[in-house]
Amino acid sequence: MTLFLTALVTGIGLGAMYGLIALGFQITYSVCSRVNFAQGSMVMLGAVMGFVLTERAGLPVIVAYPLALLFCAFMGVVVEFCLVRPFAKRGSEAWLMATVAGGILLDNTVLFTFGNEPRSLPSPLVETSWQILGTGVYPQQLLIPLVAIGFAVALQLLFRRTRQGRALLAVVQNPEAARLMGINTQLMISGSFALSALLAGAAGLLIAPLFSVHSDMGTLFGIKAFAVAILGGMTSASGVMLAGFIYGLVEAFVTTFLGSSHTYILTFGLLIAVLAVKPNGLFGKAALRKV
Repeated sequence: MTLFLTALVTGIGLGAMYGLIALGFQITYSVCSRVNFAQGSMVMLGAVMGFVLTERAGLPVIVAYPLALLFCAFMGVVVEFCLVRPFAKRGSEAWLMATVAGGILLDNTVLFTFGNEPRSLPSPLVETSWQILGTGVYPQQLLIPLVAIGFAVALQLLFRRTRQGRALLAVVQNPEAARLMGINTQLMISGSFALSALLAGAAGLLIAPLFSVHSDMGTLFGIKAFAVAILGGMTSASGVMLAGFIYGLVEAFVTTFLGSSHTYILTFGLLIAVLAVKPNGLFGKAALRKV
């Protein structure tokens, strides 16, 4: 029972984090059919900026974390402006490699400035565990899914209740019609990349107290989150979040009961099997093509 509960809590926390990062992939894909393959580096950047602003600059968390998220959002705009837009304007798919290279560049820049030694981000939420049915659970582990779900709800409210959100939805549904209605579609695309990077940075801040903070911490998270985005279906935001929880739970239970050596074999094998049956993901829909 203890092992089951431990795996359950771990899986929900990991799944929420994967879903949050994957939601960033889904947003940019929906708006402009492109994604930021440096998304994992944005996870790392959020954690590193949180550490630098709190531990080195001495800022309180309530000030440091929003600043870290704003910086991640700014970097998302930089990625779109420098690594995606120039190639997209020429109809080239080179933005794929450009964003990968941008992520590697960012990781190594942090490596040389921040250092290669893993550091821990202190948090009162990981100092003492709570006993739930005989299992020790850190409050931070319970906070992650709550914040992830909160972000998802906030995004829905943004899209449905604000002018900017409705403009973004208009671009998603019909970019040409949105442009004719006076909506700045390029601004909306930049905004989607900023929002995507902000979500990744938030995931980094949430997971940092439970993991070490270092320059390449986001690489594997980014790969798994992209797998989650494909699994859920790039056209479905709710599907991506749900797929994140499914993937996180499967990973946690496999690791707990079969060992870590089986984790990637079974999780990615399951991913391939699902996509073989449902190529558009569990909750995605096939795109309509006009002929």
